[in-house]
Amino acid sequence: MNNEEVIQELPENYEELKKAAGRSADWRARLEAVEELGRYNHKQIIDILNRLMVSDPVYTVQEAAYNKLIAFGEDVKVPSKNKAELFRGISKIVLRIKKSLPRDHSYEEFKEKLKKMRIDVYDAYEGEKGENFDAWLEKLWASAAK
Repeated sequence: MNNEEVIQELPENYEELKKAAGRSADWRARLEAVEELGRYNHKQIIDILNRLMVSDPVYTVQEAAYNKLIAFGEDVKVPSKNKAELFRGISKIVLRIKKSLPRDHSYEEFKEKLKKMRIDVYDAYEGEKGENFDAWLEKLWASAAK
């Protein structure tokens, strides 16, 4: 495990890390939580890592949880990278937000409103799309009928 010591007990900040692992609007916090939790081989932590590996919308978080579980010797399958949509009805979400803005709104105004109204959606796609996020979102915005 990269010369890191694996500890067999819960960390002092376990509750804080557990909350961070469940923050739906911050994939970076979830990823950091996985990294920290991955230093502690404990059943409760393994349960959290399993949940993130199976159901986190951001593949980077799933993969990090998978790697920590493998390092603990857990028998887990590699998470699938092929997902159709992270959120069902993303086109409808985009259209609803677009319709709530003035007809001549800019992409930047749309992006800010999406971030305010659906930070969970914004954050998950930002994490999943990486550097392609803006191009993907702008294309989705442009193609949404008003």
